[in-house]
Amino acid sequence: MKLCVIGGGSTYTPELLSGLTEKKKEIPINEVVLLDIDPERLKDVGEFAKRMMTHLAPEIKLSYTCDRKEALIKADFVVTQIRVGHQIARHDDTIFCLKNDVIGQETTGAAGFAKAMRTIPVLLDYAKDMQTLCPDAWLINFTNPSGIVTEALIRFGWPRTIGLCNGPIGMQMNVASNLGVKVSDVGLDYVGLNHLGWVRKITVKGRDCTEEILNKFVPYTATNIPELDYDPTFYHALKTLPNGYLKYYYLEDEMLKKLKEQRKTRAQVVMEVEEELLAIYRDPTQHEKPAALSKRGGAYYSHVALSLISAIYNDRNEVHIVNTLNNGALKDLSDDAAIEIACMVNKTGAHPLAAGHVDLAYRGLMQHVKAYEQLTVEAAVTSSYNRALLALVNHPLVNSEKKAKILLDYFIKRHNLELK
Repeated sequence: MKLCVIGGGSTYTPELLSGLTEKKKEIPINEVVLLDIDPERLKDVGEFAKRMMTHLAPEIKLSYTCDRKEALIKADFVVTQIRVGHQIARHDDTIFCLKNDVIGQETTGAAGFAKAMRTIPVLLDYAKDMQTLCPDAWLINFTNPSGIVTEALIRFGWPRTIGLCNGPIGMQMNVASNLGVKVSDVGLDYVGLNHLGWVRKITVKGRDCTEEILNKFVPYTATNIPELDYDPTFYHALKTLPNGYLKYYYLEDEMLKKLKEQRKTRAQVVMEVEEELLAIYRDPTQHEKPAALSKRGGAYYSHVALSLISAIYNDRNEVHIVNTLNNGALKDLSDDAAIEIACMVNKTGAHPLAAGHVDLAYRGLMQHVKAYEQLTVEAAVTSSYNRALLALVNHPLVNSEKKAKILLDYFIKRHNLELK
């Protein structure tokens, strides 16, 4: 079985490969090809990956290439983890948004729009090649903004796509830690969109522990600003556990202030970590996964991605929280909307479990953000300036058509977006 990693030059790749070696009995992958457009970076990561795999799983053939055909041909699974524009684009977008008093986070904020616009056309182009090179492959997308990118791929490029995020597993692991139980014992009734999800019910071995968690929970934080949190009464009023990224909406003013006060953007922090990692990867004496990888971000991604691949390959009928099309699971969104929800996963893909209506307390926000997301997909697929402008106007964190136009015109110039 063959695995192709698009964006194989990512400094995170060794984490993914390390996870693969731990699951090699479940997933009989005997060939891994790393594909990237940056030959120098790919060589640094690829040579380290070869040394690591020689020590951990010499039976798995690992290679790296800039040739799409070589990488994709006859692949059974394709993992996407690309960053069009690199971290510097993320940094520039963040700073420009903050200068205009808009949260610039690259998935939840307006910078996420820019990342989607420059990423979707690239991945749809890969999907075209997959139609002839590996027509039966499953595509596992971890490229952010994961929900928007996944919807674009399923609807306009590759129906056999499942999107991933480490947010839900992070919440599940944090609940388990707080209660002193195994992660596998914790069940989450998780509904919403990527980085916009709510846990309506928490069970431990089938027992409802939601109220207990709301009374004692140390909130799971994925915003890099852990010191800023809600008043406990808010949890009880909402009666759910919100994904950490919802702080950008529920604490918009406070989050904007904190982001402006930070000495470095998250992109700058990651760039420093990546330089440290690449220096290790270039050292021919190194072959062990470096501890510095824990600072890179994407915690648990390897576990989530490979568990999903295992569930598909082994036809497990396991429940995984992933991104896929709604298909009637959430009554408050259209069938063609990508959602993040518990799904039954087997050899035929991810099948969302019926979740009915969500509470009025967050239904409007979910629908509002989904409107922005689907307008963004339309804009990226049709190269429409008007749809792009309306996408930003509809973003709840932009709140001004004048700011929306300023942001859009900057994004077009900064990223050479061809809109008409």
